[in-house]
Amino acid sequence: MPNSSSISEFLLLALADTRQLQLLHFWLLLGIYLAALLGNGLISTAVACDHRLHTPMYFFLLNLALLDLGCISTTLPKAMVNALWDTRHISYAGCAAQVFFVFFFSAEYCLLTIMSYDRYVAICKPLHYGTLLGSRSCATMAAAAWGTGVLNSQLHTANTFSLPLCQGNVMDQFFCEIPQILKLSCSDAYLREFCLLGVSASLASGCFVFILFSYVQIFRAVLRMPSEQGRHKAFSTCLPHLAVLSLFLSTGIFAQLKPFSNSSPFLDLMVSFLYSVLPPTLNPIIYSMRNKEIKHALSKVLQNVHYYSFNKVHICLT
Repeated sequence: MPNSSSISEFLLLALADTRQLQLLHFWLLLGIYLAALLGNGLISTAVACDHRLHTPMYFFLLNLALLDLGCISTTLPKAMVNALWDTRHISYAGCAAQVFFVFFFSAEYCLLTIMSYDRYVAICKPLHYGTLLGSRSCATMAAAAWGTGVLNSQLHTANTFSLPLCQGNVMDQFFCEIPQILKLSCSDAYLREFCLLGVSASLASGCFVFILFSYVQIFRAVLRMPSEQGRHKAFSTCLPHLAVLSLFLSTGIFAQLKPFSNSSPFLDLMVSFLYSVLPPTLNPIIYSMRNKEIKHALSKVLQNVHYYSFNKVHICLT
């Protein structure tokens, strides 16, 4: 039987059997990837360039967009290359990198928790907003979220790839993820990873309790507002965050409730697609849909791009 020391590469799931379907999957994944790149890239550029968006809420949104860019760039490009060149191979180091950055997606949960705290302070303690969420505090909280993601990913990746692999190197997934690697491990060798997953689940539960407490206080404060316009404005600032949070939690919970063993490859594929591709693609759409400040900043960015492009073309022609 092969062991982990003799495995130099893994074989990922082929998305289709025929060449026509492979090319169709390539163009579909390319469209999704470009949409995610464009959406998160525009959000990042708008927040970075517009001084009116240099506030704690948009600073955390910038971090969320950058995180989404990194996470979706971990899985889709390799899947597109495999579909285009009709191959299934991924190197051992490439697989470890995918596991690390896919699990780094847990930092998004930390950022969403911090963003709920931002909304709590803005609505429940507006007079202390500048003090509690100063530039240094925001940078510290963002660094803590990224650091937590790095530490969490490092622990899980190191532990997973230290397990002896006795069941070959074929995965029923279009990217490397921990459950698929655990299926390749020797019997009872994956219990350490389950212990780490339990610790991560406990931390995630703590974040969920904090988010729940924050929104209970927010709703109580909003319902006590005498002005209907004030209530509407307060709710409108929370709705995008609630939508993104619900999307993240629903896809994550659905992935965790999926049976670890005896699940069909199609179900594994759909669940992994939901939690790894859907949030990074839809998050910028959700945040910009009803946000006038984001829309105004994006229109300025697009106008500047059009202006500089027009001038460049004009100079080249003359």
